[in-house]
Amino acid sequence: MTTLFDYWRSSASYRVRIALALCGDEWSTEIVNLVEGAQGAPEHLARNPQGYVPALAIDEVTLTQSLAIIEYLDETRSLGLLPSSAIDRARVRAIAHAVAMDIHPICNLNVAKYAVQASGSAIETKDWMQHFISKGLRAVEQMVGDNGYCFGTRVTLADLCLMPQIYNAERWGVDMHAMPKLTSIAANLAAHPAFVAAHPDNCASAPQ
Repeated sequence: MTTLFDYWRSSASYRVRIALALCGDEWSTEIVNLVEGAQGAPEHLARNPQGYVPALAIDEVTLTQSLAIIEYLDETRSLGLLPSSAIDRARVRAIAHAVAMDIHPICNLNVAKYAVQASGSAIETKDWMQHFISKGLRAVEQMVGDNGYCFGTRVTLADLCLMPQIYNAERWGVDMHAMPKLTSIAANLAAHPAFVAAHPDNCASAPQ
C-alpha cells in the first residue's frame, strides 16, 4: 500500500495529493502534525532528513521533495503532466518552479515567523505573505496561458503547483484582481475531481 506522510495545509503535500488522485490508485495517509512539531521526530527524520512533508512510501521505496515525487508518478503512472516536446516541458517546468521554488520557500511559515521575530514585529506575517505571494503570482500571470490551464489545454505539472499557491493567496487575503488568467485557471481546476479530492478541506489529515 502506498502511504503519504502528509499535513493538510502543506502546499507541497497538496501538490502530491493531486498527483495521487490523478493516478487513481489507493493510498493511505499518515499525519505528520507540523504544528505539534512531528516533523522533527526521529521516525520522520528517518524518512526525510530535512524534516519536511510530504514523504511518499511507494513501490518499496520512500521518496521526498514534491516535484521529484510528482515526476516519478508521472513517469511510472503515465499521467501526462509534461508535454512531449523539450521546449514545452521547459516552459511547464518554468511555471512550476516559479511557484514551488521561488514563491513557496520564502512564504514558508517558518521563514515568515523568523522575519517577524528578527524585525521585532515591525514586519507582520500577513504583510510578508501578501507581499511575496502577490509579487510572485503577478509574474506567473505573465507566464501562463489563457485556456483554463497553466499551459496548453490539459492539466500539467504547473497546475499542480499553482493551485496550492492560490489556496495560500486566498488564505492570506492576496488581491487577485490584477491576475485574471490565474483566477480563471483556479476556477477551472477547482471543478476537476482530482483537485477537489486533494483540497485541504477534503484531505484525510485535515482537522475534523
